[in-house]
Amino acid sequence: SYTPRGVIKTNNASFRFFTRYLWEKILSVFVFDLPPTFGKELFLNALFANGVVTIVPTAKYGLLAQWGVYGGYNVNYQPRYMLFSNPLLPELSGRELVIGKDCAVIRLTEDWHGVVDLVAFYAGKMALATQAIDVNLINSKLAYVFAAKDKTQAQSFKKLMDTINNGETSVVVDKSLFAEDGSANWQAFQQNLKQTYIVTELLNDCAKIEDEFNTRIGIPNANTEKRERLISDEVNANNVETSILAAGWLENIREGCDTVREMYGAKIKVDWRVKPNVGNAERSDDVSNRAKEL
Repeated sequence: SYTPRGVIKTNNASFRFFTRYLWEKILSVFVFDLPPTFGKELFLNALFANGVVTIVPTAKYGLLAQWGVYGGYNVNYQPRYMLFSNPLLPELSGRELVIGKDCAVIRLTEDWHGVVDLVAFYAGKMALATQAIDVNLINSKLAYVFAAKDKTQAQSFKKLMDTINNGETSVVVDKSLFAEDGSANWQAFQQNLKQTYIVTELLNDCAKIEDEFNTRIGIPNANTEKRERLISDEVNANNVETSILAAGWLENIREGCDTVREMYGAKIKVDWRVKPNVGNAERSDDVSNRAKEL
């Protein structure tokens, strides 16, 4: 899609604000118990932004988590090795570390990608919504038009309005600011403010965008229209939709954690920060247990 000329969707302070805000949300979906040698900040950002974390043993620092890139492919057309660069680890930097032999990996998604695009998508929408709110707030103000005969009188009118807007309870002005018949040389300028004021609707839309983002990343929310009759099946359907994508992430992360424990005996685990309530829907761990039994 194309962004119309004059519409700045990403390169602005609003977009940067919402990107940071939504990124903090996405990092809080799961709770990790990591080895003390792992840097939590590096681990989380590598996992969610890069999509994969390289777990590698070192002689000096112990077991580390590093930001790396994958390459090659195995018989199943999956990445075969990892590469990373760290000036404090010259013996490992730039080497092709075979996955499952020289290193372990923890990935987020099936396609080995991060979710920066997901955050940017919704941050852009929320930035546009807040820009519209700001513009509508400005346009909804009641303005006054003054008729001044010269520059001096115009400055007097400006000073008059500044004094009123500063909260003064009474203002004394020169009689010359009024017309010869004593009528005021100003009038209210309005364009039916009640009909043009849509801030309330825009705020609701912005909240809906955030709810949709929460639904995508597994944060419980009421992403349904408020209706008098909302049956339990509709609520459960929304709960399932909320958990389905993040449940896939969690499954991939747990598989990686299992591999790290098997290869290096490290203490590492992950779980929901707030476990989704899917009602009567069958949970992924139940399905996995049943598959093992079969």
